[in-house]
Formats: sequence, C-alpha cells, structure tokens
Amino acid sequence: MTASPSRSKDNPWKLKTPPGTSDYTIDDLCAMLKQAGDWVELGGADEQKLAKDGSVEAWARSEANPLGGWYGLKKGLRGRFAVYLPPLMEELGLCEVEHNAKNNRMRII
Repeated sequence: MTASPSRSKDNPWKLKTPPGTSDYTIDDLCAMLKQAGDWVELGGADEQKLAKDGSVEAWARSEANPLGGWYGLKKGLRGRFAVYLPPLMEELGLCEVEHNAKNNRMRII
C-alpha cells in the first residue's frame, strides 16, 4: 500500500490484509467506537489467547462484527488487531489512544 498524505477521515485508506485476499477500511472500527460512546479497552492478544470481553480485540474476532469473524488474516497469523489498528487510526486523527504501560483504551474523536 502506498501511503498518501491526503488521506483523512473523509478520504480513508482502503487497506488489504497481508495475504492480499481481503479488503477493509477502518470505518468498521470507527462505527463500533462511536456506538460505544466512550473509552473501549484495546485488549490486544495473540490468536492463541482469549481476548478480553468488551475489548477492541474481542470485537475484531466476533461473529457479530461486519466481517462476521476474524479481521482478514489466515489462521495461525491472525490476532493483535487491537495492537496495530489503533495507532494508525490515531495518526489519521480518527481516535484518541491511551499510551500507558498496559491496559490502554481508545475512543472516537
């Protein structure tokens, strides 16, 4: 993916998963955060570990999310959605992310 400085909340990056098999935007996570209305714990965890209920990571793995399950990576290489997407969203000015040693949260701006 070639990053473009003109990308913004109104002109989001259209992303592909690492294997290039699925497209996604970060609008799904923005909508979830907006619906939550306040801080949501990140809960980043490897695939082999359970994600904390109510966290961004749990949402990214839930069959109730817009993709109906894991966000885009093949089994064995997935997980840690809540580690990688929040900093990107923060850089784009879409959310606030805490930067504590652990138990960080994010919220929509």
